[in-house]
Amino acid sequence: MKFDVLTLFPEMFGILNQSIIGKAIEKELIDINLINIRDFSKDKHKKVDDTPYGGGAGMVMKPDVVYDAYKSIEDRNAKVIYMSPQGKTLNQKKVEELAKEGHLIILCGHYEGIDQRVLDKIVDEEISIGDYVLTGGEIPAMVLIDSVSRYVKGVLNEESIQEESFSNGLLEYPQYTRPETFEGVKVPEILLSGHHENIEKWRKEKSIEITKKKRPEILEK
Repeated sequence: MKFDVLTLFPEMFGILNQSIIGKAIEKELIDINLINIRDFSKDKHKKVDDTPYGGGAGMVMKPDVVYDAYKSIEDRNAKVIYMSPQGKTLNQKKVEELAKEGHLIILCGHYEGIDQRVLDKIVDEEISIGDYVLTGGEIPAMVLIDSVSRYVKGVLNEESIQEESFSNGLLEYPQYTRPETFEGVKVPEILLSGHHENIEKWRKEKSIEITKKKRPEILEK
Protein backbone atom coordinates (compact mmCIF):
# COMPACT_ATOMS: atom_id res chain seq x y z
CA MET A 1 0.00 0.00 0.00
CA LYS A 2 1.44 3.37 -0.98
CA PHE A 3 0.60 6.75 0.50
CA ASP A 4 1.79 9.96 -1.17
CA VAL A 5 1.24 12.83 1.25
CA LEU A 6 1.21 16.46 0.07
CA THR A 7 2.01 18.59 3.11
CA LEU A 8 3.72 21.75 4.32
CA PHE A 9 5.01 19.93 7.40
CA PRO A 10 6.50 16.53 6.48
CA GLU A 11 8.45 16.42 9.74
CA MET A 12 5.19 15.89 11.65
CA PHE A 13 4.84 12.41 10.17
CA GLY A 14 7.88 11.00 11.96
CA ILE A 15 5.59 9.46 14.59
CA LEU A 16 4.41 6.94 11.98
CA ASN A 17 7.83 5.28 12.08
CA GLN A 18 6.92 3.84 15.48
CA SER A 19 5.06 0.73 16.63
CA ILE A 20 2.93 -1.34 14.21
CA ILE A 21 3.04 1.16 11.35
CA GLY A 22 6.80 1.50 11.68
CA LYS A 23 7.22 -2.27 11.45
CA ALA A 24 4.95 -2.37 8.40
CA ILE A 25 7.17 0.24 6.74
CA GLU A 26 10.28 -1.80 7.56
CA LYS A 27 8.66 -4.89 6.02
CA GLU A 28 7.71 -2.81 2.95
CA LEU A 29 4.04 -3.61 3.43
CA ILE A 30 3.29 0.10 3.26
CA ASP A 31 5.20 3.00 1.75
CA ILE A 32 4.70 6.58 2.98
CA ASN A 33 6.14 9.18 0.60
CA LEU A 34 6.13 12.73 1.98
CA ILE A 35 6.07 15.59 -0.53
CA ASN A 36 6.78 19.07 0.80
CA ILE A 37 4.46 21.48 -1.00
CA ARG A 38 6.76 24.35 -0.11
CA ASP A 39 9.45 22.86 -2.38
CA PHE A 40 7.29 23.83 -5.37
CA SER A 41 6.95 27.50 -4.48
CA LYS A 42 8.15 29.91 -7.17
CA ASP A 43 8.75 32.59 -4.55
CA LYS A 44 12.31 33.16 -3.31
CA HIS A 45 10.95 33.14 0.25
CA LYS A 46 9.15 29.82 -0.40
CA LYS A 47 5.77 31.47 0.10
CA VAL A 48 2.84 29.13 -0.62
CA ASP A 49 -0.16 31.26 0.36
CA ASP A 50 -1.81 34.59 -0.38
CA THR A 51 -4.72 36.73 0.78
CA PRO A 52 -8.21 35.57 -0.26
CA TYR A 53 -10.09 37.35 -3.03
CA GLY A 54 -13.12 39.08 -1.59
CA GLY A 55 -11.39 39.74 1.70
CA GLY A 56 -11.54 37.85 4.96
CA ALA A 57 -9.23 36.62 7.68
CA GLY A 58 -6.28 34.34 7.13
CA MET A 59 -4.42 33.14 4.06
CA VAL A 60 -5.23 30.66 1.29
CA MET A 61 -2.82 28.13 -0.22
CA LYS A 62 -2.05 28.95 -3.84
CA PRO A 63 -3.42 26.58 -6.53
CA ASP A 64 -0.34 26.51 -8.77
CA VAL A 65 1.99 25.45 -5.93
CA VAL A 66 -0.33 22.64 -4.83
CA TYR A 67 -0.85 21.51 -8.42
CA ASP A 68 2.87 21.37 -9.16
CA ALA A 69 3.40 19.28 -6.01
CA TYR A 70 0.67 16.91 -7.17
CA LYS A 71 2.17 16.66 -10.67
CA SER A 72 5.48 15.51 -9.15
CA ILE A 73 3.85 12.17 -8.33
CA GLU A 74 4.65 9.67 -11.06
CA ASP A 75 1.44 7.63 -10.74
CA ARG A 76 -1.41 10.13 -10.77
CA ASN A 77 -4.11 7.49 -11.24
CA ALA A 78 -4.31 7.03 -7.47
CA LYS A 79 -7.31 8.22 -5.48
CA VAL A 80 -6.76 11.77 -4.18
CA ILE A 81 -8.17 12.54 -0.74
CA TYR A 82 -8.34 16.03 0.75
CA MET A 83 -8.46 16.04 4.56
CA SER A 84 -11.17 18.60 5.27
CA PRO A 85 -13.79 19.27 7.99
CA GLN A 86 -16.27 19.60 5.11
CA GLY A 87 -15.75 15.99 4.05
CA LYS A 88 -17.68 12.88 5.00
CA THR A 89 -16.75 11.59 8.44
CA LEU A 90 -14.27 8.71 8.43
CA ASN A 91 -15.75 5.43 9.65
CA GLN A 92 -14.86 1.74 9.64
CA LYS A 93 -16.63 1.06 6.34
CA LYS A 94 -14.66 3.82 4.60
CA VAL A 95 -11.38 2.61 6.17
CA GLU A 96 -11.88 -0.91 4.81
CA GLU A 97 -12.89 0.49 1.42
CA LEU A 98 -9.76 2.64 1.15
CA ALA A 99 -7.52 -0.24 2.22
CA LYS A 100 -8.40 -1.93 -1.08
CA GLU A 101 -7.12 1.01 -3.18
CA GLY A 102 -3.43 0.15 -3.20
CA HIS A 103 -2.33 3.79 -3.69
CA LEU A 104 -3.71 6.93 -2.04
CA ILE A 105 -2.64 10.55 -2.46
CA ILE A 106 -3.48 12.59 0.64
CA LEU A 107 -3.63 16.38 0.47
CA CYS A 108 -3.18 18.33 3.71
CA GLY A 109 -4.53 21.85 3.83
CA HIS A 110 -3.42 24.66 6.14
CA TYR A 111 -4.24 28.27 6.96
CA GLU A 112 -7.78 29.06 5.69
CA GLY A 113 -7.66 26.22 3.19
CA ILE A 114 -6.69 25.71 -0.45
CA ASP A 115 -7.79 27.56 -3.58
CA GLN A 116 -10.97 25.83 -4.75
CA ARG A 117 -9.82 25.58 -8.37
CA VAL A 118 -7.07 23.08 -7.65
CA LEU A 119 -9.35 21.11 -5.32
CA ASP A 120 -11.90 20.82 -8.13
CA LYS A 121 -9.18 19.69 -10.53
CA ILE A 122 -7.41 16.96 -8.53
CA VAL A 123 -9.45 15.86 -5.51
CA ASP A 124 -11.63 12.72 -5.72
CA GLU A 125 -12.97 12.76 -2.18
CA GLU A 126 -12.94 14.91 0.95
CA ILE A 127 -12.70 13.15 4.31
CA SER A 128 -13.10 14.52 7.84
CA ILE A 129 -12.15 12.88 11.13
CA GLY A 130 -14.83 14.76 13.06
CA ASP A 131 -16.98 17.87 13.27
CA TYR A 132 -14.28 20.21 14.54
CA VAL A 133 -11.50 22.27 12.99
CA LEU A 134 -7.75 21.66 13.38
CA THR A 135 -4.84 23.89 12.39
CA GLY A 136 -4.00 21.68 9.43
CA GLY A 137 -4.63 18.39 7.67
CA GLU A 138 -1.52 16.60 8.92
CA ILE A 139 -3.01 15.00 12.04
CA PRO A 140 -6.14 13.86 10.14
CA ALA A 141 -3.86 12.43 7.43
CA MET A 142 -1.97 10.44 10.06
CA VAL A 143 -5.26 9.13 11.44
CA LEU A 144 -6.26 8.02 7.95
CA ILE A 145 -2.91 6.35 7.24
CA ASP A 146 -2.89 4.53 10.58
CA SER A 147 -6.48 3.26 10.31
CA VAL A 148 -6.14 2.17 6.67
CA SER A 149 -2.72 0.56 7.12
CA ARG A 150 -4.08 -1.81 9.75
CA TYR A 151 -6.19 -3.45 7.03
CA VAL A 152 -3.31 -3.97 4.62
CA LYS A 153 -2.55 -7.68 4.39
CA GLY A 154 0.27 -8.71 6.70
CA VAL A 155 0.24 -5.64 8.95
CA LEU A 156 -1.96 -7.36 11.58
CA ASN A 157 -3.15 -10.93 11.93
CA GLU A 158 -6.66 -11.60 10.62
CA GLU A 159 -8.06 -12.53 14.05
CA SER A 160 -7.12 -9.15 15.55
CA ILE A 161 -8.93 -7.31 12.76
CA GLN A 162 -12.06 -9.44 12.91
CA GLU A 163 -12.58 -9.10 16.67
CA GLU A 164 -11.94 -5.38 17.19
CA SER A 165 -14.52 -2.65 17.70
CA PHE A 166 -16.76 -1.79 14.70
CA SER A 167 -15.51 -4.70 12.55
CA ASN A 168 -18.65 -6.72 13.34
CA GLY A 169 -20.99 -3.81 13.97
CA LEU A 170 -20.38 -3.84 17.74
CA LEU A 171 -17.87 -2.43 20.20
CA GLU A 172 -15.23 -4.86 21.39
CA TYR A 173 -15.68 -6.99 24.52
CA PRO A 174 -13.49 -6.23 27.60
CA GLN A 175 -9.98 -7.67 27.68
CA TYR A 176 -8.02 -9.09 30.64
CA THR A 177 -4.49 -10.37 31.25
CA ARG A 178 -2.21 -11.30 34.18
CA PRO A 179 -2.26 -10.92 37.13
CA GLU A 180 -5.39 -12.97 37.71
CA THR A 181 -6.34 -10.71 40.64
CA PHE A 182 -5.73 -6.95 40.56
CA GLU A 183 -6.72 -4.62 43.41
CA GLY A 184 -9.05 -7.33 44.70
CA VAL A 185 -10.82 -7.79 41.36
CA LYS A 186 -10.52 -11.18 39.65
CA VAL A 187 -10.62 -11.97 35.97
CA PRO A 188 -14.11 -13.30 35.03
CA GLU A 189 -14.19 -17.05 35.72
CA ILE A 190 -15.53 -17.85 32.25
CA LEU A 191 -12.23 -16.69 30.71
CA LEU A 192 -10.32 -19.18 32.87
CA SER A 193 -12.60 -22.10 32.02
CA GLY A 194 -10.95 -23.11 28.75
CA HIS A 195 -14.43 -23.67 27.26
CA HIS A 196 -14.09 -21.79 23.97
CA GLU A 197 -17.75 -21.95 22.97
CA ASN A 198 -18.87 -20.43 26.27
CA ILE A 199 -16.13 -17.83 26.09
CA GLU A 200 -17.26 -16.76 22.62
CA LYS A 201 -20.85 -16.53 23.83
CA TRP A 202 -19.79 -14.41 26.82
CA ARG A 203 -17.76 -12.10 24.60
CA LYS A 204 -20.67 -11.60 22.20
CA GLU A 205 -23.00 -10.79 25.09
CA LYS A 206 -20.49 -8.33 26.54
CA SER A 207 -20.03 -6.65 23.13
CA ILE A 208 -23.78 -6.10 22.87
CA GLU A 209 -23.96 -4.87 26.48
CA ILE A 210 -21.08 -2.39 26.03
CA THR A 211 -22.41 -1.14 22.70
CA LYS A 212 -25.87 -0.59 24.20
CA LYS A 213 -24.34 1.36 27.09
CA LYS A 214 -21.72 3.42 25.27
CA ARG A 215 -22.94 3.73 21.67
CA PRO A 216 -26.65 2.79 21.50
CA GLU A 217 -27.00 4.46 18.10
CA ILE A 218 -24.85 1.69 16.59
CA LEU A 219 -27.41 -0.93 17.63
CA GLU A 220 -30.21 1.21 16.23
CA LYS A 221 -28.52 1.15 12.82
